[in-house]
Amino acid sequence: MARRRKHHEEHGNHEAWAIPYADLMTLLLAFFVVMYAISSLNEGKYKVMAQALTSAFGGSSNKASPVQLGKTQSLGADYDRPSVIKAGAPMAASNGPTDPTLLPSMAAQMRMPVSLRNQAQLARAQRQMDAVEQQLSKTLAPLIDKQLITIRRNDLWIEVEINSDILFGTGSATLAGRARGTLSTLAAVLREAPNGVRVEGYTDNQPIATAQFPSNWELSAARAASVVHLFADDGIAPQRLAMVGYGEFRARADNSTEAGRNANRRVVLIILADSAGSLAPDPPSQLNATAAGAPKLPKSDGGQTAVTTESGTSSVPAVIQGVQ
Repeated sequence: MARRRKHHEEHGNHEAWAIPYADLMTLLLAFFVVMYAISSLNEGKYKVMAQALTSAFGGSSNKASPVQLGKTQSLGADYDRPSVIKAGAPMAASNGPTDPTLLPSMAAQMRMPVSLRNQAQLARAQRQMDAVEQQLSKTLAPLIDKQLITIRRNDLWIEVEINSDILFGTGSATLAGRARGTLSTLAAVLREAPNGVRVEGYTDNQPIATAQFPSNWELSAARAASVVHLFADDGIAPQRLAMVGYGEFRARADNSTEAGRNANRRVVLIILADSAGSLAPDPPSQLNATAAGAPKLPKSDGGQTAVTTESGTSSVPAVIQGVQ
């Protein structure tokens, strides 16, 4: 009788997990070794490479700059209340720097302190402004006496306010004949100075809706542009000129009376202090202005400057800078 063989049940290898686990640990060890090697790069070489890449793409290097310590001087109470200049007032005159100053942007700016290292530069700019102010007061004395022109002085700019009635006819942006003589006299003074000049146009609240001037914005901008074009034609560098039209939205008097509307129809020249343009905040009339909807200035067939805006009806005035 054949002997029956007993079949023993095979047992599985319960330690098979150890091989993949060891492989995993080996890979993790290699990974952390590589990460450690990367983190140990020469920091000096890394900074040199970063600065080279920044310079190549037009950026600025992150180099530390010394900080000026000491007292600072803020603009005083006269900042918001420029004094009215009368004809014949004695002024101190001296020669100032001759480099032209770029106009500050039309964006809103806060008051900024003037550091001690800029005091000498500011003093030179103020002396140069004294000379310009003296020339303007002497040249425009007859019109100042008639209260047709008002000159106001601040440490960082001069305002020359001209009543629009002596410059333009009703609803027109064409300069009158007598206006050209007055503005040419102004241009003769400003032509020899390096200061930036911003021309601001204002109107009353009387509505206008013509094909050429759909609103008072276009009318005020066109009037300012006419003055800018005359200054450029009289030899003032266009790079020094800018213009803005505020329409009826910067009224200085009550529009319910004829006298108030007459006061609101005006053109204001802002003559900025040379070499202090970077220190000067915008004049009070500019602090809430925003540059948008820049108008185009084609010439109409009648020789009058026509102004249109790309933005149509807008809540901000239109601005042109550097009118050629």
